[in-house]
Amino acid sequence: MALLFASPDDDPIAWRAALTRRLPDLDVRIYPEIGDPAEIEAALVWLPPPGLLASLPNLRAIFSLGAGVDRLLEDPTLPAELPLCRMVDPSLTASMAEFVLLHVLRYHRDLDVYEAQQRRAEWRLVLPKPAAATVVGLMGLGELGAASAGLLARHGFTVRGWSRTRKAIEGVRCFAGPEELAAFLDGVGVLVCLLPLTPATRGILNAELFARLPRGARLVNLARGAHLVEQDLLDALDTGRLAHATLDVFVREPLPKEHPFWRHPKITVTPHAASYSLPESGAELVVENLRRLRDGRPLLHVVDRARGY
Repeated sequence: MALLFASPDDDPIAWRAALTRRLPDLDVRIYPEIGDPAEIEAALVWLPPPGLLASLPNLRAIFSLGAGVDRLLEDPTLPAELPLCRMVDPSLTASMAEFVLLHVLRYHRDLDVYEAQQRRAEWRLVLPKPAAATVVGLMGLGELGAASAGLLARHGFTVRGWSRTRKAIEGVRCFAGPEELAAFLDGVGVLVCLLPLTPATRGILNAELFARLPRGARLVNLARGAHLVEQDLLDALDTGRLAHATLDVFVREPLPKEHPFWRHPKITVTPHAASYSLPESGAELVVENLRRLRDGRPLLHVVDRARGY
């Protein structure tokens, strides 16, 4: 079986080695060295060039290197009849939960406040508070959100979660559906977005939502840039409605050099760095799905294209 690997970010050599150690007869072709396109039966991709997958006449399955597949679904040439599988991998989940904890701790210990004081050469202690005094709200309780919420709860934070359907997570107060969104937001000091991008969640981080948070709340968006209404965030920061924001995802990536987010004193920018799948871990799922594809068995973690995840 031939598999095409295409990603501008991931290490193709490491992925090839991890895959072929588990499946020695696998022919891994690294884009743009495709060879005969008709020989390729599966593709493992992250941000592939538009039209690439449609150019493979005998492609049978598409495997995403990321948990989110919205960028793939935006390609109008994406073969509609093929199964599309998202990445569910322990290293991807653990690194996201770690990144969430990092930024919640950063806000809990007022490091954004100290960074602002440093720019003013101001020496002023902000007395620390117990973890339970910080209310953290997780929007999105899928694989990544549930793991992040659980880690925060184990660390002692007061944790709430909100999702499309009701979930049960130890130590987390869970809310569900549009009718419970306002109750979920009430009192949240640090809001973390890990939602899938769907028509219902596009633009959900907006002025109306920010107005439901306590004045001075902080925002962490690690999901997709299109969840955020950018001007609404800038207005909320400039008026003090929000105290600070950490943004890892953007409508345009790389973030253009002229974008105001780069220079705003109340915004931390990271380059879509929150979570990636390590080859030695992620290869397990890919190889299992390749075996299932070869044997005609159902694939794991197939995306419901109507829902978008």
